Parts: sequence; structure tokens; C-alpha cells
Amino acid sequence: MDRPRQIIECEDFVLRRWRGQDDFAPAHQLIEESLEHLRPWEPWVAGHSARGTRDFLASSESKWASGDVYNYAIVKDGTPLGMCQAYRAGAPHGRRMGYWLHPAATGRGIATRATAAVVEEMFSLPDVEYLEIAHDLSNAASAAIPRRLGFTEVLREQGTPPVAPSGSGIDVIWRLNRPTPPTKGAPRP
Repeated sequence: MDRPRQIIECEDFVLRRWRGQDDFAPAHQLIEESLEHLRPWEPWVAGHSARGTRDFLASSESKWASGDVYNYAIVKDGTPLGMCQAYRAGAPHGRRMGYWLHPAATGRGIATRATAAVVEEMFSLPDVEYLEIAHDLSNAASAAIPRRLGFTEVLREQGTPPVAPSGSGIDVIWRLNRPTPPTKGAPRP
């Protein structure tokens, strides 16, 4: 089974695979400092705990090994700024993506560039035909990323409970298909 790179360089930051319990302290601190920023949009925040962070890191290891979830820390100068992931969803050749940042890291294009790097990495895998991003209709910041990266809105549907405190309960689904390589001998645009 092909795997994505564990470290992806992105100019002024790096995406790196979470390293299990070795990452507990920085991951837990990142989440703790981001709770109020995430609370409006992420239902899991209500049950956040140190144990939850440990469980997340442990499952990140096993899910990477199985190919179910590729979870990256977004790291600058050794400090995690957020997370970006791609996980199996829908048809066998599709993946869903998710991302979030520490509030001090927002507004600088980091989430967009990190997501773009993971998009490129996922499309380097032979079994990935399309990527999707889902977010609550009310989350304008999350909507900006797929729009900037050329995803197309394909569906609006009732979200799966629980709904986040600021959520509308309607999920917007965006899709990006694997780019088709040019046909041999075809004129280049």
C-alpha cells in the first residue's frame, strides 16, 4: 500500500505526521490554547480532556498504519500551529479533509497552504480519485479554503449530530477530482 510522505515542507512551516505519545505535550497545549477558537465549530471540544488527546495520538498511529487517516501537525519553528488531515470517506477512492489552526495562526494563509500541500500529497497516491471538504454552512472561514483551492461545491445536506454551538446543522460538501494528465500529443494550454 502506498503511503504519503510523513514530512511535507511548506516554505515557512512543515507538515509532519503526529508522533504518537511523544507529541502529547505539544498536541495537548495546542488544543488547550485553541479550545475557545474551536468551540463554535467543533463538537468534540465539549468532551476534550488529556485522555482524549492521548487517545487521538494513539489512534493517529494505528490509523496511519492502516491507511484510514493521515493526520499531520502543522509546525513552525518546532511549535505546532494546527492540524490537517485526510481520511477515508464515501466511495473507496475518495478522501475527506479537515483542518484547524491555533487562533494566533489564522489569517495568514497557513491553513490554505497546508491543505494545498495535503491535496497534492493525496493525489500522488494511486488510489485517490477525489478529495472532499465538508464544513458547516455558517463557517465562512472554512468555506474560503476549498473555494481558493478550486474545489466545487457539490452538495448541502443535513449534518450528523452533534451540531457545534455556532453551526447551522447543514454541511456543505466540496469536491476536487484528481487532475487528468494531458493526452500525449495534445496541445498545451
